[in-house]
Amino acid sequence: MPPARPRPGHARLDLEHFLPYRLSVLSNRVSQTIAGAYARRFGIGITEWRVIAVLGRYPGLSANGVAARTAMDKVAVSRAVARLLDRGLLARDTHGEDRRRSVLALSEAGHRIYDEVVPLALAYERRLLAPLDETERAQLDRLLRKLGDGVDALETGDAAG
Repeated sequence: MPPARPRPGHARLDLEHFLPYRLSVLSNRVSQTIAGAYARRFGIGITEWRVIAVLGRYPGLSANGVAARTAMDKVAVSRAVARLLDRGLLARDTHGEDRRRSVLALSEAGHRIYDEVVPLALAYERRLLAPLDETERAQLDRLLRKLGDGVDALETGDAAG
């Protein structure tokens, strides 16, 4: 299908070259490809896996803490947490000092899934990065860190523009 021509007098955004769009599409494609394997084998979706992954690395976070670490919508995280609690994959407890605040951790069943998914996730990552040599992988890592710093600057208003 030929590209649509912009209407005269309107702004034009070439999405195929707009970095935020390209990053989003790539991220969605990678996540959906990997999530298919998780869904078939463990019955969990992208959001549930991200919650499990974060709590596997940082146990004791609140649902808001998980949302902050993943940059996911709080409502989506809350729904994923509820599904994982219902399945017995998470345990909820109250924070030691603040009895009003609940914290989350993987249950034994959650740890079993985490322990099975991590090697699969790492294998997918290796396959995804296979076309890049060691120098390109290091460069990609540096560039992603710099882009993350750029987002931080945008969020705090420090970016020129």
